[in-house]
Amino acid sequence: MIRVLVVDDDFRVGAIHARYVDRTDGFEVVGQASTVETAVQAARELQPDLLLLDIYLPDGSGLDVLHRLSGETGGARPDAVVITGARDVATVRAAMKLGAVGYLVKPFGFAEFTERLTAFRELHHRVHSLGPAAEADQAQVDALFSIARPSTAPQPPAKGLSAPTLALVYEAVRARDLSAAEVAEATGVSRPTAQRYLSYLVRDGRARLELRYGAAGRPEHRYRVVV
Repeated sequence: MIRVLVVDDDFRVGAIHARYVDRTDGFEVVGQASTVETAVQAARELQPDLLLLDIYLPDGSGLDVLHRLSGETGGARPDAVVITGARDVATVRAAMKLGAVGYLVKPFGFAEFTERLTAFRELHHRVHSLGPAAEADQAQVDALFSIARPSTAPQPPAKGLSAPTLALVYEAVRARDLSAAEVAEATGVSRPTAQRYLSYLVRDGRARLELRYGAAGRPEHRYRVVV
């Protein structure tokens, strides 16, 4: 079994990722952390094979975790798949330079998540089967590099929807329930646009709709990420 440490600033989102891991053959979650400090400590104690690593943490960046673990162990540390809403090129390049074997942009579904983990599992098993002293020819090297990069391109969310806007809306309802008007204000999109993206998230199973009843009048529609 590949041992996984889940690192995310939102414990509820981390719990979702942990359940995804448990649903993927060959993996087990050995712990969760929500800060740089707790992630470094957990990695020292639990010795995971893989970090599922968020970028935005309360006391720094997920990349700080990779820096510190590499410095402490002379470069030997768990592999890492970055799972984050950060999509700027500088962060992506920094993750690559630090040796991340994957980069998955939120939001995403279980199919895309398990595709990345399955690719990592194959890479992990292939490398260990060769052994540290083995010499690989060019074909084997190319195969190893290609395994961690699934060939199936992610599909757009739906016709007429933008992946970056979907990510903004998803992040807005990650921590607490919001109305479509509140999501529009938080993201800078129009209310009808926010409503359209929220409805898609509900249909896709990544968010839920709740009705809040006031003293009088129609109930208010509130949205939140599914935990």
